[in-house]
This record gives sequence, structure tokens and C-alpha cells, in this order.
Amino acid sequence: MENIPDTRGSGPAPGAPRGHVLVVDDDPTVAEVVVGYLDRAGYDVRRAGDGPAALECFSERRPDLVVLDLMLPGMDGFEVCRRMRAHGRVPVIMLTARGDEDDRILGLETGADDYVTKPFSPRELVLRVDAVLRRGREAAPVTDAAPAVWECAGLRLEPAARRATRDGRELSLTLREFDLLAFFLRHPGRVFTREELMREVWGWDFGDLSTVTVHVRRLRGKVEADPARPQLIRTVWGVGYRLTPELEPEPEPASPSASVRTPAGPTTAAGPS
Repeated sequence: MENIPDTRGSGPAPGAPRGHVLVVDDDPTVAEVVVGYLDRAGYDVRRAGDGPAALECFSERRPDLVVLDLMLPGMDGFEVCRRMRAHGRVPVIMLTARGDEDDRILGLETGADDYVTKPFSPRELVLRVDAVLRRGREAAPVTDAAPAVWECAGLRLEPAARRATRDGRELSLTLREFDLLAFFLRHPGRVFTREELMREVWGWDFGDLSTVTVHVRRLRGKVEADPARPQLIRTVWGVGYRLTPELEPEPEPASPSASVRTPAGPTTAAGPS
């Protein structure tokens, strides 16, 4: 087991916990290391070894954040997260030994704010806990001046009700899909890189950019008439994505004999799909 460094210096004054964190993991070694690092970083930490125990701790005292293992005996982390979220918003960082993209995406769609794949650096986990809690505390409150509805290109989104429609048809969006669509609707016509979307929508300064690509693809599957030829959420090759304020024809690809200098031709730079 690693020696646990004292990182409390970056936190508040001695004796003032930085927040209450619930750690849920059935591996006692992993749980002990995580608890130790978070404790040294200035957090008030409680530990649970399975889903039912985690839900009991959650009901006794609502944590500021949950570090939740995906592979728990009996009740997996997805179900634990769903049950916690049924009682209100709480930040969740999922721990998973599986690096499959579908598992990561499912965790995020369940409502996880971040995920860490085992084996992981405990120091990095503490930084992610810091980042998730900091984003929550710095989030701008909803005010009466905020628009009640955003509309663009047949899309209508009601932020307060978390309801979205396309040409009057209600869309069944996951948490992340809704947040991504809301961000695009706030900035119609503007191109965003995947790094910018990850930072602005996910609140991450680091992470797997394929997460953004997959969410864009899934969102297109719900808002586009033909997801194979997207008209709303366009790919700007070599740059990123943009929401078109008005529907416009898909540009024709350049012919094989076209000059590489032809503006309408596709670039050779690698970019999102």
C-alpha cells in the first residue's frame, strides 16, 4: 500500500472539512487507500462495502460527493447511482475496472459526473474530487433573467423542466445528451472543439475525447431526421461541431480531380466524426 502524503495544505483552515465524501467499494484495500488519501486531503469520509450499505449511509447523511465502484456484489454501481439520484442531485465519480466505452458512456448517462478506470492514481482521484466539487460550488445559479425556453431549427428546450422537443415531438434524452443539446442551443452557429465541449459541458479539464464523439453521435440519433446525414449538428472537419441555426444543404464533397486548394473540398486533417 502506498504511503499517504499529507495534501491538506491546499484545503481550508485546519479543522474545517472540505466536504463529506462517501466511498463505496467492496475491495477493502482500494477503499482504504481512497479513504486515506481523501482524509489527508481534508475531506470528511465515510465508507460502505456494498450497495445496500451505501444507500443506508446516504439516507443517514447526504454526502457532498460519492466515489462509487461500478462492480459491487448484488447491486451494481449503476443501480446504486439511480437510487441515490432518485432522492436528489449528488455528484458521483464512478470507479470501474472495465475500460469499455459502453460502460463509461452508461455510467455518464446514469448520472455520473466523472469516471476513473482501475488501476488509478489516488492522487488523480483526489484532484477529480476537488474538480467536481469546485464546479458544483462555482456553478452560476438559475435566475429569473435566464430564458425559460431555447428554440432553434425546430428544436425547443425548456431548461427548468428538462424537456426537449423536435418539431413538437418530445425527445427522450439522457442527462448528458440534454446538457449537450442545451449548450449547442445557447451558442447556435458557433463551432466548438471536442476539448471545449468536454470542458464546458462535462466540466473536465482532462479525459477521453471519444466520450464527446459518442454523445454527439447518440444525440444526432435522436434529433436528426437522418443521423447518417446530419443537418442540425454538423461536423466541421478538423475542428469540431456546430449547431446550424437554419437548415442548410450538405456541402457536396470535392471530386477526385479537384485541386487540394478547393475551399469546398474536405480537409485531410483528422477530426471528429
